[in-house]
Amino acid sequence: MPRPLLLVFLVLVIVFTSQFEWKQQFGEEIEPTPTVSLKDLYVSNRQDSVKEKIILSQERNIQKLNEQVRNLQDQLLHCKVENEVTNRSGSAFALTEYLTELEQQPMLDD
Repeated sequence: MPRPLLLVFLVLVIVFTSQFEWKQQFGEEIEPTPTVSLKDLYVSNRQDSVKEKIILSQERNIQKLNEQVRNLQDQLLHCKVENEVTNRSGSAFALTEYLTELEQQPMLDD
């Protein structure tokens, strides 16, 4: 009886060790896929939210700057017209020139 018992024991050892090796092989194949935790999702969403806020803030700043550029262009044009009016005697000519310059000014898009 000891011989069949020894054979059964050896077969069991071989089966268990082979299953253990198979689990390790399959575990290595499964592990490389990244697991995303809730913390990672939260951090990613938070970063996206911060990026959106920064972009919106920059867009508002660009709009304000465009308005300031338009205002400065108007002021410059007004100063040019006033300067021409003082240098010339005919103010009607300067006014029509001022209006044509205003119409020719390109409008900046936001």
